[in-house]
Amino acid sequence: MKTNNLKAEETQQEKEIWEPRIIGFLCNWCTYAGADLAGSSRLKYPPNIRVVRVPCSGRVNPQLIIKAFERGFDGVLVSGCHPGDCHYSKGNYFARRRIMLLKQMLEYMGIEPERFHFDWISAAEGQKFAEVVEQFTEQVRKAGPFKGVGAR
Repeated sequence: MKTNNLKAEETQQEKEIWEPRIIGFLCNWCTYAGADLAGSSRLKYPPNIRVVRVPCSGRVNPQLIIKAFERGFDGVLVSGCHPGDCHYSKGNYFARRRIMLLKQMLEYMGIEPERFHFDWISAAEGQKFAEVVEQFTEQVRKAGPFKGVGAR
């Protein structure tokens, strides 16, 4: 009986301490520069995001996103240049097509849609980057800890 109470207390404490772990795949030319601008402008956003700088959002392989969930991240953010502003001409269009298919695949795998976010953020939008990270972190926080693929 005492063991059950201790476990319940530990679980409650873990829930109170838990903070979402988010990985962000950011385009080098736009969103990463926007994140840099947010930092140099001293804008505040949650420290829950781990940034991976990629050459282009079109280079983010869907397997990387699935692997991030397998490795225990609670949320994944992919962000790139606005349509028409891609440094490589069409990379963000490729990303948009892949992301549409990936969202369906994530849902099929049992991963809640609120754990994944895709957005366009330019190098001049440091404020937007901070807002997107804050909103997404709060969204993932509401979803709770990720329990694994297919564990809805």
